[in-house]
Amino acid sequence: MKCDVLPVGLYEANCVVVWDDPEKAWVFDPGADGKRILAHLKKEGLRAGAVVLTHAHFDHVSALNEVLAGCPPVPVYLHAKDEPFAFSPLNQMPPYSATQRPTALDTGKRDGDTITCGGLTAKIIHTPGHTPGSWCLYFEDDKLLVTGDTLFNGSIGRTDFPGGSMREMEASLQRLKQLPDDTRLICGHGPESTLGAEKRDNPYLQ
Repeated sequence: MKCDVLPVGLYEANCVVVWDDPEKAWVFDPGADGKRILAHLKKEGLRAGAVVLTHAHFDHVSALNEVLAGCPPVPVYLHAKDEPFAFSPLNQMPPYSATQRPTALDTGKRDGDTITCGGLTAKIIHTPGHTPGSWCLYFEDDKLLVTGDTLFNGSIGRTDFPGGSMREMEASLQRLKQLPDDTRLICGHGPESTLGAEKRDNPYLQ
């Protein structure tokens, strides 16, 4: 597996690109700078095979339509509990644009299901707390977890937005703590980490 991380937009949300087969790369959270994301795919000789939205907030979804327009038709995965907000006019803030619901949206995946694309398989871990539909994607064979805004290097996602819940966040973090310590974490914002480092240093995982 190869992995590139592109901080995009005013809030520098991490758009994550992972692949084994360059014809079917995974694109996580195209939140802004759609032309830059497409240029990176072209530069690396990649074609998108799937788009995964770790949650619905505008800084993680606002370039979705632009990226899809520059790619072959691909499925877009989002938890059903975040769908109503993701494509609402309320989910935008200048300079981020509103996001239209894509025709290939798949909201049928649930906790414990898997997504397979381009020779890679990731298990869905539903981690509500930041939003009701937040989820993390766990590539067990490669010991990689894409955390979205559930878990950061040294911190966690905010729970004071509409739909957030500190109680649910605490339960979600306890689930993530069960993964191996050498699991690599690619976070929704900021630098990557490992689960072992977060269990040792992150006060929210103590």
